[in-house]
Amino acid sequence: MNEYLEVFIEESKEHIQALNDNLLVLEKNPTDIGMVNEIFRSAHTLKGMSATMGYQDLANLTHKLENVLDAVRNNQLKVSSEMLDVVFEAVDHLEEMVMDIASGGEGKRNVETVVTKLQAIEAGEDISNASSTQKEVVPSSTQSGSELSSSLDEFELAVLKESEEKNFNIFELNVSLREDCMLKAARVYMVFEILEQEGEVIKSNPLVQDLEEENFEQSFSVLLVSKTDAEVLRQKVLKVSEIEEVLVQPFSLADISAKQQAPQTSSTNGTPTSNESATNNASSSAKESGNVKIGNKTIRVNIDRLDALMNLFEELVIDRGRLEQISLNLKHNELQETVERMSRISGDLQNIILNMRMVPIDQVFNRFPRMVRQLAKDLGKQINLEIIGAETELDRTVIDEIGDPLVHLIRNSLDHGVETPETRTAKGKPAEGSLTLKAYHSGNHVFIEITDDGAGINKEKVINKAISNGIIKEEQASSLTDQQVFELIMASGFSTADKISDVSGRGVGLDVVKNTIESLGGTITIESEQDKGSVFSIQLPLTLSIISVLLVEVQKEKYAVPLSSIIETVVVHKDDIMQAHKKSVIDFRGKVVPLIPLEHVFQVPEQLKQDDYYSIVIVRKGEKMAGLIVDSFIGQQEVVLKSLGEYLSDVFAISGATILGDGQVALIIDSNALVK
Repeated sequence: MNEYLEVFIEESKEHIQALNDNLLVLEKNPTDIGMVNEIFRSAHTLKGMSATMGYQDLANLTHKLENVLDAVRNNQLKVSSEMLDVVFEAVDHLEEMVMDIASGGEGKRNVETVVTKLQAIEAGEDISNASSTQKEVVPSSTQSGSELSSSLDEFELAVLKESEEKNFNIFELNVSLREDCMLKAARVYMVFEILEQEGEVIKSNPLVQDLEEENFEQSFSVLLVSKTDAEVLRQKVLKVSEIEEVLVQPFSLADISAKQQAPQTSSTNGTPTSNESATNNASSSAKESGNVKIGNKTIRVNIDRLDALMNLFEELVIDRGRLEQISLNLKHNELQETVERMSRISGDLQNIILNMRMVPIDQVFNRFPRMVRQLAKDLGKQINLEIIGAETELDRTVIDEIGDPLVHLIRNSLDHGVETPETRTAKGKPAEGSLTLKAYHSGNHVFIEITDDGAGINKEKVINKAISNGIIKEEQASSLTDQQVFELIMASGFSTADKISDVSGRGVGLDVVKNTIESLGGTITIESEQDKGSVFSIQLPLTLSIISVLLVEVQKEKYAVPLSSIIETVVVHKDDIMQAHKKSVIDFRGKVVPLIPLEHVFQVPEQLKQDDYYSIVIVRKGEKMAGLIVDSFIGQQEVVLKSLGEYLSDVFAISGATILGDGQVALIIDSNALVK
């Protein structure tokens, strides 16, 4: 089963997510039986998959959940908030079990409490048939046997005749499962495994498809050709758990009348036989042969394979740059044409590979409706969550990292932002608070906004807390802009919560958010208005591995500045440089911008130079700007961002390195660190 484990885990996660999403919809529309059926189908499929893979605890809990859902769709139970709380609790356990399996465990978990609650829901309504999922009644084993013999087609009869002539035993086995058997399809599978080791199964009643879908009561029949004795067969099948009885009877072709031996066009219950099915399939294929048949064009690809592909392409980009440099130096026309063509093709290939790594941000957003529901109940608040732009795509690497920061921001908005219904009513607001999660593309960036209509940020409270925590001095407070005050809440250990709770108040959260986002090359800004609400806006790069940069020269060294942080490049005369607070600044479009000589920051050995003009790169982080003084601009280029590794991870203002076309290594500047 190990080869199917990855598929099982991925599909289980999808079904659990579907359960969460559809249960939230059902809570708003308790009479929507169509949605109940959707939820039931997800639970039923998950149960079958778990049983087949041998994860009994997971299958058992899903079966209990299935009982409650089945009672709801059969109008034996009504959907209530209390019932859904228990169902959500069960789904949480299912998710934990799947995560345990994904990390190499067996999916074991103590679920007695939630099982007791699920059973109590059933017992309270006196549901006698809650676990019945069958839609059709199959005759008892004796009747099944008679149907088994009467539904044999010409091919099957020929096989039986030849087996009889070669002195094989032909048996009809009637297998009865226990009344409390929960995993009927799994037991059938195990019985068939044993029988196929001992001989050849010719026919079953019900048909195999019905057995797999559990469309039968407690018994089924099998026609078997074998050399094994009847009692040995019986004992082997009885070893399968939850088997009540096995009746093994010899089967003889002489007992079948001439009428029954004729080719059958259909089985007695109206289901086509294998012969007819084959004919129908052949006919169907013939009809389709003249048409274009569109199948499923999607495949699952392990992210490690995409990472390996990306690494190989990054090496190709480095070699492409090297070839471009060589062709320029040699000035060979044919070589230059070939390199230009190669550059265009590799550019298209780059777009394809990057798009393969792009996944909808919905993979992160889809966990939040359930989380918001639970938090609102815990905090005694009413929240309406709106999600916009869930289809917006982002690089898989960024997707994996952005989930936790968003969780912190949403918890912060619900706890500190949105007020209780009583407080909101007193302020003349609707009792139900609003929380909006929005994602959209803009240029080479993705923006994520978390907006609430709560109390906003209390600036005085923030300033007082920052002073008491020693984050700022009292004399600095009066000169702070609103934006600077809002940024204080992202300082390490900062919290304005009056008491510590499970949700917040420990001073951990927004500093982690800020650090994570900046490590991804992104920024976070805050806007707030007292009693109107707050907006937390996150700006992230589309991808992290191949970036566009401006190459600059500082003395003999080359550096790369990401284009995403550059506003403009300017050349300034030395007489236009002014001094403010003993630091060099320039007037850039009416704003005072401080200058940062890169040769001082990176301690580049200075050479004597007498320049009347300075080359400056204007960079921005949020509302702040700075001018990086360089010796010259080389030009724009796409480069591969390579990490410096753990040993050099703390080098100031350097985010990585790249290999240029001439083989030199250029360090990539972290302009955010310089502006800060």
